[in-house]
Amino acid sequence: MNAKKISWLALFVALSVVGGMIKVPAPISSVALDSFPALVAAVLLGPVAGALVGAFGHLVSALIGGLPMGPLHLLIAIEMAAIVWLFGQLYVAVRKWAAIVTFILLNGFVLPAPFILLMGMPFYIGAVPGITMAAIFNTMIAAILIPRIVLAFEKRFGRLNA
Repeated sequence: MNAKKISWLALFVALSVVGGMIKVPAPISSVALDSFPALVAAVLLGPVAGALVGAFGHLVSALIGGLPMGPLHLLIAIEMAAIVWLFGQLYVAVRKWAAIVTFILLNGFVLPAPFILLMGMPFYIGAVPGITMAAIFNTMIAAILIPRIVLAFEKRFGRLNA
């Protein structure tokens, strides 16, 4: 990874942190717009870079929010990295709608599932609507803007997803 790509990674993590300050009303405070920059990074910089942005963006935005779920944010960061990586793989493989639907379903319904064992079904039922709304919103913004951003980005800076 070269210095230019690391700089772009840092920029996308910063955008993710700013997005993390835009909260979607939900029972837990870490549901935010922090995954949109990671989705864009997964397409522009590659799935691994997007995964890093998703994980670090979540951790930093959760830290700023006071770590309401404590060390469980590490699990969430790993989950975010995995689904952003998958989104990037599917999107780059020209399966855009599969990437969008997969991200929404995994982020909204599957990723909160381990918390059933840790915090009970009431937590899961309370968390799923807010997380799903945030996933839909983040993914729809990404679906609309990624084609435009990629075109402008590659015209100005060249292709970094190599």
